[in-house]
Amino acid sequence: MKRNGYFLKITAGLGFLFLYAPIIALIVYSFNRSKLVTVWGGWSLKWYSELFKNAQIIDAALLSLKIALISATVAVVLGTMAGMALSRFGAFRGRMWMSGFITAPLVMPEVITGLSLLLLFVALEATFGWPAGRGSTTIIIAHSTFCMAYVAVIVQSRLSSMDETLEEAAMDLGAKPSSLFFLVTLPLITPALISGWLLSFTLSLDDLVIASFVSGPGNSTLPMVIFSKVRLGVTPEVNALATIMIAIVALGVVVAMLQLRRKDRISS
Repeated sequence: MKRNGYFLKITAGLGFLFLYAPIIALIVYSFNRSKLVTVWGGWSLKWYSELFKNAQIIDAALLSLKIALISATVAVVLGTMAGMALSRFGAFRGRMWMSGFITAPLVMPEVITGLSLLLLFVALEATFGWPAGRGSTTIIIAHSTFCMAYVAVIVQSRLSSMDETLEEAAMDLGAKPSSLFFLVTLPLITPALISGWLLSFTLSLDDLVIASFVSGPGNSTLPMVIFSKVRLGVTPEVNALATIMIAIVALGVVVAMLQLRRKDRISS
């Protein structure tokens, strides 16, 4: 038993080392004074200062945040509607097709999705004159499209495992469909909506392939800017930017864990 325990600890330690050693190295080298990424020149905050002076990266970061916020919100609204239709409306005609169309973006290669959306936008512009060119609007539509599939699956799973007697009791007490949704169903599926929104926000913020197809001049997202810089060689500014993003994500995880512990203490 003890040997198995030591083996599991060693295996887990090696696994965590394999996952997090590159991230730790990136964070350490973001404080490197040297301009050469692989040569250590002492501790310095120089590249953080240079990062905040880089207008291209700042503009790309703000654009990515804007797109991610809007795309995640739109995806939650549309994905919730789709998830409720699949979970609550029974075996209606076309349900199998609708389920397949919703889950298709989950397994579709991003290159195919990006190319198909590009052709769609070109056809719409030629036929209706909208959208006029490619930019933030087309990126938002594209991100909302594939993020909606993730939200629909999460909401459908939550609704399928939810106790329907609560909704039935509310209807027996005279609740209207609108009141039933906002007063009973919505509070019960709120954790799923939050999870779907956070996942959609992360996917939109991280997307590179689809955004590369549907974006236009002057509308480069942060992943696109980083990728273009990495192709010419990793710079210390990129390390500093990655460290800030890691810190933001870590802060969000810590806050979420503290909130969960607080709820557990209140419930107990």
